[in-house]
This record gives sequence, structure tokens and C-alpha cells, in this order.
Amino acid sequence: MNEHATAQTPVRTLDARYYTDPEIFRIEHNGLFARTWQFAGHVSQVENTGDYFTFSIGGENLFCIRGKDGEIRAFYNVCQHRAHEMVHGDGNAKLLVCPYHAWTYELDGGLRSGPNVKSVPGFDRSEICLTPVRIENFHGFLFANLNPDAVPMDEWFPGVREELASFVPHIGQLKPLEWVEIPEDCNWKVSVENYSECYHCAINHPTFATGVIKPETYNILPQGYCLRHTTECANLDRMTYEIDLQSNEHAGDYSSWFLWPMFSFQVYPGNVLNTYHWRALDADHVIVWRGWYTIDGVDSETVRRLAVQDRATTVAEDIVLVESVQRGLKSRGYRPGPLVVDPACGVNSEHSVLALQQWMREAVDG
Repeated sequence: MNEHATAQTPVRTLDARYYTDPEIFRIEHNGLFARTWQFAGHVSQVENTGDYFTFSIGGENLFCIRGKDGEIRAFYNVCQHRAHEMVHGDGNAKLLVCPYHAWTYELDGGLRSGPNVKSVPGFDRSEICLTPVRIENFHGFLFANLNPDAVPMDEWFPGVREELASFVPHIGQLKPLEWVEIPEDCNWKVSVENYSECYHCAINHPTFATGVIKPETYNILPQGYCLRHTTECANLDRMTYEIDLQSNEHAGDYSSWFLWPMFSFQVYPGNVLNTYHWRALDADHVIVWRGWYTIDGVDSETVRRLAVQDRATTVAEDIVLVESVQRGLKSRGYRPGPLVVDPACGVNSEHSVLALQQWMREAVDG
């Protein structure tokens, strides 16, 4: 298969094995997932000293905790004595005490004490610490990376932090209103590709294409390892909810920032923030966490209504599409077809999928 388009030969889509082969998923699981920025949680989950929550990346059990100095840290969830898990779920702790032998750690991960350890010749507790994990606070959204030498998020996703602040001026005040977990019977890349193009929108998403956005203004362009979606909102008389265009400069805009490989910030007209977080289970299954946020997490009829509308229309419509694609990828009759890459970009072009599939190849083939 040709990987690069020429004037005579359009670039073709990935071979089906990239979406169906468990060995390729294993390579991604052990490589890509472990060396990229993955969503861990929100700062509102660790507001107070000692607050913690557990999460996982690439099969690793991890936890995030706020220290006595106010710093938010992440660690592998494993005691350095004999490997028992330190914490479960979420909660608050004054000290981190291993349930197995009561080895006790400070909130910054350093060993404080352990039963009878002073009797061990040469024992130096200052040399023992829970294994840290890189974590970044991105406007209150916490991302972790198992690669200790990972490039900072601002280099991976240039300009995104500033753009988000301009589209959601109150982003620092937001807390989750709801997180909804939606399973999809498809490979995570099928779901991500579907999210990352609007070539299918007019045919499959009538509510989104007529009541939220103007499809003719829709475009998606790479921005580092980010895919930036931009469009105008629908005419006000066709909007499915009320917005105040005078509230700020981007009140009438829709935009989305897909952060490779598994997270997206999506801002609806009216500066309403929604997030997507893909959690790959195996080659054929993914869970998509969709989050909705309000100032201080206060209930909002508008946001609740928009979330229900989204699940009943776009979400339900997309599940049918991606699960059909996954079945089709397993057909003997499928041959990789040409991507529709319009040099002028725009809503009816798959240039964003072209970028995605290059990243996908790099993740598997190097």
C-alpha cells in the first residue's frame, strides 16, 4: 500500500489489520498508550490536601493525590516493599499506609516508616519513595504520561492552552456536571477517526448539522499532535438552545481540539464545554467517557438538555456508524480505498483522517 499520495495515486486508508489485529493493539497498549499524554481526571477530584483518586494508563494502576504543599502528584499504585496496591477508588488520606505491612509514606511519596525497619542494617528510608508519574494540569484537566522524558503538553499541542482559554473564559471555574460512560463495539481508532471528520455529518447527523453548526464553514486542521475543528454556529433561529452572542468574542463559535491519541475538548456555541475520553479495552471494544461541565458544577438546565440531545442524536448515530465499520473491516471483501483529500480542505475532505492515519502508522511501525 502506498503511504503517500502523488498527483496520480491518492493515498489509501490503513489496512484492516490496524483495527482488528490483537497484536497491533498489544503494540499500541505497551507503546503508544504509555508514552503519550492520557487524561487522568479533574482537579476538582483533589481539591483538598490528601484527596486522591485512582486511574489507569496502558494497563498500569496509578493514583493522583494532592500533597501538603498543595502540589498535585501522580504515582504508580504499588508499595515499594512487596508490591501491594496502596489505595483503591478515591478518598482522603493524611498519610499513605500500605494495607499489607503498614509501610507508611508521606503524601509526596517519600517513605515515613515501616514496622521494624530500623532493625535492618544499612536501611535508609530516604532512598525509598513511591514511583512518580509525569502529570500536567491543563486548565484543571489532569493528564499523565508514563514516559518520564515526555515532551510537555504545550509542545505536543501548540496553542491549545491559549485557544481554550479564549473560547471558555471561565474554564478555571469549571467542575464536572456529569460524566457518561458509553461503550462502543469497535476499535478505538475507528471511533477516533469518525470523531475527526465531518464528511459524514450532513448525511448522518441532521440535528448537529442544522441545529448547532453551519457545515459549509466546518474545517479540521492539524496543530502539532492536535486536530483543531472550527465552524460557525447555526443561525440563531435554528439553534436548539439559546445563546448570548454578546457575552464574549467566541460565544457564537463551535470548536474542538482533539489531542492525540484519546482526548478531545469540544466547545459548543455559548461557550459550553464537553469532553471526550476514549478508553481502549481491546482491539474490538472502546469506552468513550463524555463529560459536561459548568461553573462550580452547578446544575444547568441548558447543559443538561444539550447533553441529552447530544446522546439522543449525534452519539446514538455515531455508535451505529462505528460498529458497522468495525464489522466491515473484518470482511474478506474490504480493500483499503482512497481517502478524499481535498487540497482546499473543508467539510467534505478527509485531510484530518490522513494526518491521523500517519500518526497511527508511526505508533505501530515506528
